Amino acid sequence: MSIYEVSDAKLYYEVRGSGPLVVLAGAPMDADAFAPLADLLATDRTVLTLDPRGVKRSTLAPGGTSRPEQRADDLARLIRYVDAGPADVLGSSGGAVSALALAQYHPDVVRTVIAHEPPLDRLLPDADELLARSEKLMADYLAGDVVGAWKQFFRLANIFLPDEVAEAMFGGDDRDPEQVAAERFWFAHEMRETITWLPDLDRLRKADVVVGVGADSAGQLCDRTSTALAGLLGVEPARFPGGHTGFVDAPEPFAAALRAELGARGETRP
Repeated sequence: MSIYEVSDAKLYYEVRGSGPLVVLAGAPMDADAFAPLADLLATDRTVLTLDPRGVKRSTLAPGGTSRPEQRADDLARLIRYVDAGPADVLGSSGGAVSALALAQYHPDVVRTVIAHEPPLDRLLPDADELLARSEKLMADYLAGDVVGAWKQFFRLANIFLPDEVAEAMFGGDDRDPEQVAAERFWFAHEMRETITWLPDLDRLRKADVVVGVGADSAGQLCDRTSTALAGLLGVEPARFPGGHTGFVDAPEPFAAALRAELGARGETRP
């Protein structure tokens, strides 16, 4: 187990392979979720994965929080620590917001950032309504209505999940305690901080940023937020295989698409 300590957290991370550095970052997804993709990329690259602060093996001091700028600082410190940067960074979901904050605040450690489906709700015209719905589901979860909160979440995200599947996934008393703890941390200390973050567009326009969207995500909330960000940055969204978790569901085609995107960026980078 590899642990890197910062002032208010102990960060669990993994390094595999050799070659140019690629960082795979999620929030709340942890290092295990990226393991199949990391193994595929590690044949010719150094791959850094981690549990984000407060999730699973990455622990926080009492009262610790998980804001995008904190997660970006964690990533910057780890990139410098492993001494293999600058890095190409794939961030997905909340990890995409972390990666954008990394490009914004620590451009020296980054080559290309691929922000895959960042949930930047504040970029949308119905942002206030979205926030109100998010606040309700977070409050319901923390009050004990776990299944109800998840049902609200998937409706808000416009991701179809039958009620019986939600009840099987998130109901009952036999769930993995570690997963439940990570989930509760997300609802209590990470979700709001992520969806309300506003990027500095002027800074990001100076960085090499790719906005990624799943080919199967059309009409979903993160398709809307990603398309809005791409428009504000003046770039075309890049399509990746699968949906919001395409790197989990189809790691081989996702790895091929990621390699192609990074290869194309390498050819155009000064």
